[in-house]
Amino acid sequence: MLVYRRNCTEQKEFHLLVFSESDKVQFVLFTGILLMFLLAVFGNLLIMILICLVPQLHTAMYFFLCNLSIQDIIYVSAILPKFLVVTMTGDTAISFPGCMTQMFLFTFCVGTEFFLLTSMAYDRYVAICVPLRYSIIMNNNVCILLAIVSWMMSIFNSLTYCLLISKLKFCSRGVNHFYCDLKTILKLSTSDTMNIHIAVLVVCVVLGFFPFMMIIMSYICIISTILNIQTSAGRTKAFSSCSSHLTVVFLFYGTSLTFYLKPQSVHAQEQDKLLSLLYTAVVPMLNPLVYSLRNKEVLRALRILTEKYSTGKIQDEFM
Repeated sequence: MLVYRRNCTEQKEFHLLVFSESDKVQFVLFTGILLMFLLAVFGNLLIMILICLVPQLHTAMYFFLCNLSIQDIIYVSAILPKFLVVTMTGDTAISFPGCMTQMFLFTFCVGTEFFLLTSMAYDRYVAICVPLRYSIIMNNNVCILLAIVSWMMSIFNSLTYCLLISKLKFCSRGVNHFYCDLKTILKLSTSDTMNIHIAVLVVCVVLGFFPFMMIIMSYICIISTILNIQTSAGRTKAFSSCSSHLTVVFLFYGTSLTFYLKPQSVHAQEQDKLLSLLYTAVVPMLNPLVYSLRNKEVLRALRILTEKYSTGKIQDEFM
C-alpha cells in the first residue's frame, strides 16, 4: 500500500503512446512530420527576417504577423521534436517537468494566437473602415500594448493550468497522445479534477469564443464597407489586404473547433491525435505559406531583400 501511494503521489515521468502503426508507416509519419517541422520553422523565420529588414513591412499588420511567427516557432518546437524522437527511437518516456513544460508552451501559444488573430482583425477593421484615422489609432504604442497583453495573458493562463496540474495525483503513466495534452493528462489523474474542467470551460469561452466573435464582428463591418466601395478595383484591393489573415483564421479556428466540438466515439482518441496534428504541425507550416504566396507585399519584400544582398543596393520603394 505504501508503494502504491508513493507511485500515485510521486509521479516522475509519463510515457507518450503515439500512433501504433507498422515500421513502414512510422517511417512515413516521421518523414512527413520532420518536413512540416522544418517548413514551419524556416518559413516563419523567413517572415520574421523580411518584416525586420524591409522598411515597407514596418506596419501594424506585419508587426502582429511577426509576433505570430515567433509564436508558431515556439509552438512547433514544443511539440514536434519530442514526437520525432519517440517515433525514431521508440523511447516514449517524458519527465514530469518536461511534460509540464510542454503543456505550458502549448496552452501559452494557443492563447497567444487567439489574441494575436483578434488584434490583426482589429487592425484590418481600422484600416478599411476608418482609414483616415488609421495612423492615429494603430500607432506604435497601441500595437506594442496589444502584443504585450496577448503574451502576458497567455502566460498567466498557462501558469495557472500548470500550477493546478502539478497538485494532482497520478497512478497511470501512459499518455495516449503524442504530446502532453491537457484533456488526456486529466483522464490519468486520481484526484478530483472538476475545478480544472470548469476552469478549462471558462478559459475556452474567454480565450476562444469572445475573440472569435470579435473577429466575426470586425469582418462583418469590413465586408459591409468593402461592398460600399464604388469601383471593383477598390473592392479587390481592400479584400486582398485582409484575405491572408482571414485564411489563417479559418485554418486555426476550423481545426481547433473541430477538435473540441466533435462528437465522441469509440476511436475518439485516435481521431484526437489526427486532429491535433493539423493544428500542431499543418497550420504553423501553412501560416507563412499563406502570408507569402497570397500576399504581394511579402513577395515584393522578398524581392527587395534578394536585390539588396545580390547587388548591394536598397530599393527604396515598391515597383
